[in-house]
Amino acid sequence: MTIRKFKLALLPILLVISLFTSFQINANTTTTNPKDKLLITILRYVLTEGHYKPQKIDDAFSEKVYTSFLNSLDPSKRYFLQSDIDEFSKYKTQIDDQINSEDLSFFVLVYDRFKQRINESESFYKQLLAHKFNFDKNEIINLDYKKRLYTKNSDERIDVWRKQLKFNVLSRLYDKITAENDKKKEDKTYQMKSFDVLEKEAREATLENMNDYFQRVDELTYSDWFSSYINSIAEEFDPHTTYFDPSVKKRFDISMAGKLEGIGARLQKKNDYTKVVELISGGPAWKQGELEVGDLILKVAQGNKEPVDIVGMRLDDAIEFIKGKKGTEVKLTLKKLDGTIKVISIIRDVVELEETFVKSSIVKKDGRTFGVIDLPKFYIDFDEKNFRNSATDMAQEIERLKKENVEGLILDLRNNGGGSLKTAIEISGLFINKGPIVQVKYRDRSPNVKSDKDPRIQWNGPLVVLVNELSASASEIFAAAMQDYGRAVIIGGKQTYGKGTVQSVLDLNRYHNLKEDIGALKMTIQKFYRINGGSTQLEGVHSDIILPDRYSYMNIGERDLENPLKFDKVKQADYTLWNNYENFSQTINRSKKRIANNNYFKLIDQNAKWLKKSQDDTVIYLNYKAYKKDLEYHKNQSLKYKAIGDYTTNLTYTSPLYEKTLLQNDSDLAEKREAWHKNLKNDIYVEEALNVLSELKIKPQYQLVKN
Repeated sequence: MTIRKFKLALLPILLVISLFTSFQINANTTTTNPKDKLLITILRYVLTEGHYKPQKIDDAFSEKVYTSFLNSLDPSKRYFLQSDIDEFSKYKTQIDDQINSEDLSFFVLVYDRFKQRINESESFYKQLLAHKFNFDKNEIINLDYKKRLYTKNSDERIDVWRKQLKFNVLSRLYDKITAENDKKKEDKTYQMKSFDVLEKEAREATLENMNDYFQRVDELTYSDWFSSYINSIAEEFDPHTTYFDPSVKKRFDISMAGKLEGIGARLQKKNDYTKVVELISGGPAWKQGELEVGDLILKVAQGNKEPVDIVGMRLDDAIEFIKGKKGTEVKLTLKKLDGTIKVISIIRDVVELEETFVKSSIVKKDGRTFGVIDLPKFYIDFDEKNFRNSATDMAQEIERLKKENVEGLILDLRNNGGGSLKTAIEISGLFINKGPIVQVKYRDRSPNVKSDKDPRIQWNGPLVVLVNELSASASEIFAAAMQDYGRAVIIGGKQTYGKGTVQSVLDLNRYHNLKEDIGALKMTIQKFYRINGGSTQLEGVHSDIILPDRYSYMNIGERDLENPLKFDKVKQADYTLWNNYENFSQTINRSKKRIANNNYFKLIDQNAKWLKKSQDDTVIYLNYKAYKKDLEYHKNQSLKYKAIGDYTTNLTYTSPLYEKTLLQNDSDLAEKREAWHKNLKNDIYVEEALNVLSELKIKPQYQLVKN
């Protein structure tokens, strides 16, 4: 959840002016990078004065920045030599002093050496790819780069490159041989290319890819690399605090305006890989359905063109290949959570706003009627008063379902990444009388309790909230409030995402009068707390009923990021329990027993354990037969869990009455609803949520219990 305007009076203009005056005096005594020195000064002050949990810029901080910056430049340890690291190490505890004195000597040394090592690597990768690799040799490459040591000399470094390039060629060779075999199956007369011919083609394609890669690296400017250094400082405060150089800031503004075309996924750098961390509701990847959170993108192809290997590529560069104009095709080669390699096709598009809006479905179970409401995000438009928002839409949807005499509601917040805090509070108020919903805390201040002040209750019947590990931010605020009041049964993953912080985007140009644009800083300024006093940070919301899923044994969410803020507590707010269920605990216990005895849930749990094991396996065989055997093993193992995807129920889902008229006049909407209802029918999680909902009983008379 990001607040665009910085409203805190944390940065006195008088002091900022004095900082700038100080800088001007220093700048006149040196000729090196005055803009960069100014940026360091402003960044240091803004972070220490404005961040929710400022870090002490000392020797310990220095060591973290040192490690982070080197990892950002050379995560796979194939450029720097150990002798470089030995030389750099004298600065390990001096970066804090350099930050305070506007000294850039550490950055300049590392930057110059990195450019030198890149030039050296350019000189020998072509030689390595000029000769055939020996794919009969038994050797491996371990992709857990944290365990890899820096090479001692040039020969060792060349061997690291040889193995990496061999892996790249091997991957392409396997794909080409598979394609040849497929052609032969389709046409018995087809003359298959020989292994040697395909190996040469794979090397040539890898060479072309590497040429493109180094060309992109050569085009990066001093400012690009300096931005990486700045971010190594900023991100030590927390993973959501990020420096935007002017070009990145421009792209951020475009994405916030919702005008960016692409596949609709949020990506993150994970070692040498580009990892999918979120699918945008309504986006093309979300609709296509094959891309999943946790997937690693290995290659990107524009339509039927040769794929580009993006392993080891800077995230910004990888994104440039993945995004594109509406209507164009991109093919992604993925390493799935189970270790299998899969190529998927996505037609780029813009996010359809309609797919982010509230929608509902009616389902009959044992002669009773229930409603399922899907809320992909907590949306609002502050600039247009008459634009629809999630709170008013939710209230309207509930009223429509009440007219159809539904006995209970499921609110589906799975994969809901959050959005507007205001609407999260208002939607919470639809289910309770009135009272506190969330506590919001600025640094060094007492928590501010945000409350629903409307005594009206839109829905006073049974309520089940469905979440998963990707339910984040505003979703967690709502789910936590419903759990703390005892208003709903929370069912889903073992815990939600765990993002309990708020960011503000601060234009750094307001603190200087140079003609140059120095960019912006996205900085954490607030933290959320539940009304019971606990933070949603890291812990998220623990489900009342835990359903096994593919992420059960993985560290996914905020706790998987570097330097997250810690969980803590504040004083509990004053609130009154919603004590209107007859059998709350009994219903939860019955569900737990059902889940424990359900063969499909047992299979899902087994699959989750195997996925964790596959994720931890970072060894790649460079012998062709061993590589092929390993891939086929993972593929065959994944088939054991095919029944999970084949699951279906005998339930039937239909659109509410008001929407049926719309469907008759809108074939596109009718097609989308048909697809959604089919997914609901095959959804074991919704089925169990319905079981819980059908068992919940409301007390004959409303009773209030003071907490």
